[in-house]
Amino acid sequence: VHLVESGGGLVQPGGSLRLSCAASGFAFSSTHMAWVRQAPGKEVEWVATIIDTSDLTNYDPRVKGRFTISRDNAKNTLYLQMNSLKTEDTAVYYCAIANDQSTRGQGTQVTVSS
Repeated sequence: VHLVESGGGLVQPGGSLRLSCAASGFAFSSTHMAWVRQAPGKEVEWVATIIDTSDLTNYDPRVKGRFTISRDNAKNTLYLQMNSLKTEDTAVYYCAIANDQSTRGQGTQVTVSS
Protein backbone atom coordinates (compact mmCIF):
# COMPACT_ATOMS: atom_id res chain seq x y z
CA VAL A 1 0.00 0.00 0.00
CA HIS A 2 1.37 3.38 -1.03
CA LEU A 3 -0.46 6.63 -0.28
CA VAL A 4 0.98 10.05 -1.12
CA GLU A 5 -0.81 13.21 -0.02
CA SER A 6 -0.30 16.66 -1.53
CA GLY A 7 -1.95 20.07 -1.66
CA GLY A 8 -1.41 21.34 1.84
CA GLY A 9 -0.14 24.80 2.68
CA LEU A 10 -0.71 28.05 4.54
CA VAL A 11 -4.11 29.69 4.12
CA GLN A 12 -5.99 32.47 5.85
CA PRO A 13 -9.18 31.79 7.81
CA GLY A 14 -12.09 31.51 5.42
CA GLY A 15 -9.86 30.26 2.63
CA SER A 16 -9.87 27.00 0.70
CA LEU A 17 -7.50 24.16 -0.10
CA ARG A 18 -7.84 20.96 -2.10
CA LEU A 19 -5.89 17.95 -0.91
CA SER A 20 -5.07 15.00 -3.15
CA CYS A 21 -3.93 11.48 -2.36
CA ALA A 22 -2.33 9.27 -4.99
CA ALA A 23 -2.89 5.60 -4.20
CA SER A 24 -1.06 2.52 -5.47
CA GLY A 25 -0.23 -1.04 -4.51
CA PHE A 26 -3.79 -2.15 -3.76
CA ALA A 27 -7.24 -2.29 -5.34
CA PHE A 28 -8.15 1.35 -4.80
CA SER A 29 -11.42 1.21 -6.72
CA SER A 30 -12.82 -1.43 -4.35
CA THR A 31 -11.49 0.08 -1.12
CA HIS A 32 -13.34 2.45 1.18
CA MET A 33 -11.13 5.45 1.93
CA ALA A 34 -10.89 8.15 4.59
CA TRP A 35 -9.16 11.35 5.55
CA VAL A 36 -7.84 11.74 9.07
CA ARG A 37 -5.88 14.56 10.69
CA GLN A 38 -3.59 15.20 13.62
CA ALA A 39 -3.27 18.61 15.21
CA PRO A 40 -0.15 19.51 17.22
CA GLY A 41 -0.17 17.73 20.57
CA LYS A 42 -3.41 15.87 19.83
CA GLU A 43 -4.49 12.39 18.82
CA VAL A 44 -5.28 11.45 15.24
CA GLU A 45 -8.94 12.18 14.50
CA TRP A 46 -11.21 11.00 11.72
CA VAL A 47 -12.43 13.65 9.24
CA ALA A 48 -14.41 11.94 6.47
CA THR A 49 -15.06 8.62 4.74
CA ILE A 50 -16.12 7.68 1.22
CA ILE A 51 -17.14 4.21 0.09
CA ASP A 52 -15.62 2.55 -2.97
CA THR A 53 -18.38 3.57 -5.39
CA SER A 54 -18.61 7.16 -4.08
CA ASP A 55 -22.31 6.60 -3.37
CA LEU A 56 -21.94 7.29 0.33
CA THR A 57 -19.89 9.78 2.30
CA ASN A 58 -19.75 10.63 5.98
CA TYR A 59 -18.21 13.56 7.83
CA ASP A 60 -17.19 14.60 11.31
CA PRO A 61 -19.74 17.22 12.44
CA ARG A 62 -16.99 19.80 12.81
CA VAL A 63 -16.27 19.74 9.06
CA LYS A 64 -19.65 18.79 7.60
CA GLY A 65 -20.85 21.43 5.18
CA ARG A 66 -17.33 22.83 4.73
CA PHE A 67 -15.32 19.80 3.53
CA THR A 68 -16.10 17.48 0.61
CA ILE A 69 -14.47 14.08 0.15
CA SER A 70 -14.41 12.62 -3.36
CA ARG A 71 -12.50 10.12 -5.45
CA ASP A 72 -11.57 9.33 -9.03
CA ASN A 73 -11.19 5.57 -9.32
CA ALA A 74 -9.87 5.86 -12.88
CA LYS A 75 -6.95 7.92 -11.53
CA ASN A 76 -6.56 6.05 -8.21
CA THR A 77 -6.85 9.39 -6.45
CA LEU A 78 -8.69 10.58 -3.35
CA TYR A 79 -9.54 14.25 -2.74
CA LEU A 80 -10.57 16.52 0.10
CA GLN A 81 -11.96 19.94 -0.82
CA MET A 82 -11.77 22.19 2.23
CA ASN A 83 -13.69 25.47 2.26
CA SER A 84 -14.32 28.09 4.95
CA LEU A 85 -11.21 26.93 6.77
CA LYS A 86 -10.83 27.75 10.46
CA THR A 87 -7.74 28.02 12.63
CA GLU A 88 -8.82 24.83 14.39
CA ASP A 89 -8.48 22.95 11.09
CA THR A 90 -4.69 23.32 11.36
CA ALA A 91 -3.23 19.81 11.30
CA VAL A 92 -1.34 17.24 9.28
CA TYR A 93 -3.88 15.58 6.99
CA TYR A 94 -3.54 11.92 6.00
CA CYS A 95 -5.43 9.75 3.57
CA ALA A 96 -6.08 6.31 4.97
CA ILE A 97 -7.73 2.96 4.37
CA ALA A 98 -11.16 3.48 5.95
CA ASN A 99 -11.27 0.08 7.66
CA ASP A 100 -7.69 0.35 8.91
CA GLN A 101 -6.89 3.99 9.54
CA SER A 102 -3.40 3.16 10.76
CA THR A 103 -2.60 2.48 7.10
CA ARG A 104 -2.03 6.00 5.82
CA GLY A 105 0.41 8.19 3.92
CA GLN A 106 3.09 10.55 5.15
CA GLY A 107 0.65 13.43 5.43
CA THR A 108 0.42 16.99 4.21
CA GLN A 109 0.52 20.03 6.51
CA VAL A 110 -2.43 22.41 6.51
CA THR A 111 -1.95 25.65 8.44
CA VAL A 112 -4.83 28.11 8.81
CA SER A 113 -3.58 31.41 10.14
CA SER A 114 -3.88 35.13 9.55
